[in-house]
Amino acid sequence: MLALFLATSFSAAFQARVPADAVALAGASASAPRTSPEADGGELAASSVSGLPPAVVPAAAAAPVPPAVVPPAVVPAGPPPVSRKLEAQINAVIAANSRYQVGVALIDVTDGVVHEYGVRAKFVAASTAKILAASAYYHLVESGRASLGARMGVSTAGAQIRQMLQQSNNESWALIMAAVGPRALTEYAASIGITYDRTLNTLTPAETARTLYLLYTGQLLDAANTAQLLSFLQHTNNESLIPAAIPAGISVFHKYGLLFGNLHDASILVRGERAYVFVVYTLGRDTPELAAQARVIRQLAKTIAARLF
Repeated sequence: MLALFLATSFSAAFQARVPADAVALAGASASAPRTSPEADGGELAASSVSGLPPAVVPAAAAAPVPPAVVPPAVVPAGPPPVSRKLEAQINAVIAANSRYQVGVALIDVTDGVVHEYGVRAKFVAASTAKILAASAYYHLVESGRASLGARMGVSTAGAQIRQMLQQSNNESWALIMAAVGPRALTEYAASIGITYDRTLNTLTPAETARTLYLLYTGQLLDAANTAQLLSFLQHTNNESLIPAAIPAGISVFHKYGLLFGNLHDASILVRGERAYVFVVYTLGRDTPELAAQARVIRQLAKTIAARLF
C-alpha cells in the first residue's frame, strides 16, 4: 500500500544568523560542485523558487522556474541492505574524527529501521528543526486550522515556509513558530514519536531522520503537501554539505543547520527505486572547526552513496 500511495501521490502532485560561521564554511567548500553557501537565514532568490501553487507565490518570486524533482515511488525490492561493511566504514570515519562529536542516522525507507552511529544523544538542532516546524504548520492546514494562503508578514504562510526551508530564513521561522505555537509544536512532535521543546531546540539525529522518513513515505501529510514541502528541500542556499558529495543522478532533499559550532545536514537521497534518509549532526569547539566538520559530513555522504547506490 505504501508503494501505491507514493506512486499516486508524487505523480499527482530562533536560531540567530551566524555570518562568521557561514563565511568560514563557504571558504572551506569553495571547490564544491554545487552552489556556494550563504549565511543561514539569507533572503530568497527568485530563481530558486519552485513547488508553490500560484496562489501562494509572492509577485516578486513569480518568474517561471524549473520544477523541483519529486521522488519516485518507493518499491520494496532492489535497494541493497545497510551492510556490516558499510556500518564499519561509517564507524571508521567517525573514529578518525573523534575531535568532534558526530552522530549519524540512516534509514532505508523500504523498512523504516533506524541505524545509528556515533553520538546518539540530542544536539542543538539549529535549522534542521525547521523541517518539524513546517510539517506542524501543514498539519494545521490539513486539519482546517490554518491556510497556506493566509497573510503572514509581508507575504503568505506558504511563501514563508518556502523561505524558511530553501533560504533558512529565521524571520520566516519565527512567524511559522508563532502561528503553530510552542505547546502545539511539542504536542505535534510527540504525536510522531519525537520529544521536542522549542526553548531548547534539541533533537537527536535519529529523531530528525524519523521526521524525514515519515514525511517522504506519506505518513505525515497528504500527497500535495508532501510533494510541496519536499520541493522546498531542494535548490537551497547551502548545497555545500551532503549535496556536494552525492554523485549526479541521485536526487537530494535536505536541510542544513549551523549554530555555535553545530553543523548538520539532514537529507533524503533518491535514485530510481532506492531511497534513504541520511542525517549527520556534528559539534566542534568553535567556528574555526566548521570547515573540518563540513569535510566529515561530505566524507560520510560519499561513503554511503558509494555503497547504497
